[in-house]
Amino acid sequence: MTTSTHPVGTVIVTGGARGLGAATVDAVRRAGGRPLVIDRVAPDSDVEHVIADLADSSAAERAVDELVEIAGGRLDGVFTAAGIDSCGRLDTVPAKDWERVVHVNLLGTAAVVRAALPHLKKTHGRVVTCASTLGIKAVSDATAYCASKFGIVGFSRALAAETAGELGVTMLVPGGMTTSFFDDRDEQYKPPPDAKLNDPADVAETVLFALTQPPGCEVRELVVCSSTEGSWP
Repeated sequence: MTTSTHPVGTVIVTGGARGLGAATVDAVRRAGGRPLVIDRVAPDSDVEHVIADLADSSAAERAVDELVEIAGGRLDGVFTAAGIDSCGRLDTVPAKDWERVVHVNLLGTAAVVRAALPHLKKTHGRVVTCASTLGIKAVSDATAYCASKFGIVGFSRALAAETAGELGVTMLVPGGMTTSFFDDRDEQYKPPPDAKLNDPADVAETVLFALTQPPGCEVRELVVCSSTEGSWP
């Protein structure tokens, strides 16, 4: 039995300069699609992009508009991979750092999706949001990250209900990956040396799977983690 898939088309990837975002850019390209990137830094690869800070909702919306214009007015998908963290107890993380996590992870996601909606409705396109296993399981010293990712869970589910029949919405719930996400953390907040983390290229293939489902077939939620992931279940 063969599986019918839909062409991936033109896809905006936030945080596409590195990590899971960059891996998804590669996956979209291999599938014959056209990736477009929003990030605070320029990607290493030769990919069309706009530099913007997702903590600034207006800048995020302008970036979407600019990329859609670059793409000739067509948009088939969005993957909101951009995310940051600020580890520590609530009373030790500076308020501005704490709030920036929520601004980038949750409000930045909402701003990008809001700007993309009119274009995605025209193509019956797809949104893949990026939550986390810590959007389902709360842990100490991660109030900002958990708040933002729990927010993505609620946002994604409500968006799916709100846009049912108009576009597809999938929430990705990834576990830890071998990316630079943990590099700037204090040692106590880094994965232990024996931690088993997923390859972002493998997780990117699940994003591509969600983006290429045939019309009317909805993959609403995907949990993708190492078989020994400590934060799942």
